[in-house]
Amino acid sequence: MVNDPIADMLTRIRNALMAKHATVSMPHSRMKVEIARILKEEGYIEDYRVTGTSPKLNVEIDLKYWGPRRQRRPVISHLERVSKPGRRIYVGKKEIPWVLSGMGIAILTTPKGVMTGQQARRMGVGGEVLCYVW
Repeated sequence: MVNDPIADMLTRIRNALMAKHATVSMPHSRMKVEIARILKEEGYIEDYRVTGTSPKLNVEIDLKYWGPRRQRRPVISHLERVSKPGRRIYVGKKEIPWVLSGMGIAILTTPKGVMTGQQARRMGVGGEVLCYVW
């Protein structure tokens, strides 16, 4: 049993990137699908899909690399879980963090759905900071 499924997702992605795998698979949840959607929209992953049958669905993520074949480097250089089950981190609309001076993204869950920090600033909502990606 996994106590923190989002941290498990980020760790699976991090490990697959270090091993230079093309895809990574994990158990399905709506939150994981939303995080994968944001990573695809921001250009950090190639694609994602939900596979399997109804009681046991999986989320498969196609990882993205750049550079020539022998010197491939992952597009994602860092994934960091911020809000954890033991300590939730909530921010108001004026306290949404800038990640690497705008080079990275913060993924937030807000009353209007899961979105990046920039989208939340534009919509004028705050929420729980899930993770940082760059």
